[in-house]
Amino acid sequence: MSKVVLSASFDNMRLPSFRLMHEASRLGDELHVVLWSDEAIRNITGEPAKFMLAERQYFVEAVRHTSGVTSSADDLDPDTLPVIEGATCWAVDEADANDRKKAFCEANGLEYKVLTATDLSGVPDLPPMERDPGAPPKKKVLVTGCFDWFHTGHVRFYEEVSEHGELYVVVGHDANIRLLKGNGHPMFPENERRYIAQSIRYVHQALVSSGSGWMDAEPEIAVIKPDAYAVNEDGDKPEKREFCKQHNLEYIVLKRTPKEGLPRRESTHLRGF
Repeated sequence: MSKVVLSASFDNMRLPSFRLMHEASRLGDELHVVLWSDEAIRNITGEPAKFMLAERQYFVEAVRHTSGVTSSADDLDPDTLPVIEGATCWAVDEADANDRKKAFCEANGLEYKVLTATDLSGVPDLPPMERDPGAPPKKKVLVTGCFDWFHTGHVRFYEEVSEHGELYVVVGHDANIRLLKGNGHPMFPENERRYIAQSIRYVHQALVSSGSGWMDAEPEIAVIKPDAYAVNEDGDKPEKREFCKQHNLEYIVLKRTPKEGLPRRESTHLRGF
């Protein structure tokens, strides 16, 4: 079994981070992430970490492409790797590639794989998460939203909703987000927002809405035929309650609480990070 290793801070979990993990995971059977500690980030970059280690680790562990995460030592040398049992390959973003990393791999019997800008370009389609063929069928639970500047609060929401059944995420299409939120929204296009949602291991399938208004996911609901519609307190709207009542859907309202030990996050407050 081949094990690919990434070493990075993942202190800015936007599309490039998800693309890097996705493409690295395709190089082997498992992807292991060496996640830089807060002090290592300061030592290497000269700047403090934007997000503390516990929050970054929760995020990276939630990505479907990863199989393991190890936090680095504070004195990490970014051109070497700590000992990772079973490691066979070090994958490196082209922007961070250098001869020292290549020499380290040659000296330690590791394949050295540089992922180019072309490798990491685009926003590919991700298939739905595979179901466990031996598990009993689950009820389908649907959530909707902008999911624009994606953060650990979204991850926690997905995690909690997935405990109620197989999770379907419908992200609002760009025109409808502008209609509901005004100019300047969304910050990221619908294909990126869908790709990131589908990258989270708690999500069975992510789609882009095709309707309008607060019930822009109505056409997708007709196809998915969910058993329940889940929202957090901020997303609790009369239109959604009435729709669920008319269509005999369970309506689940969850409190907006972060993962224990992590700060509360809101997309609006993360603009500019």
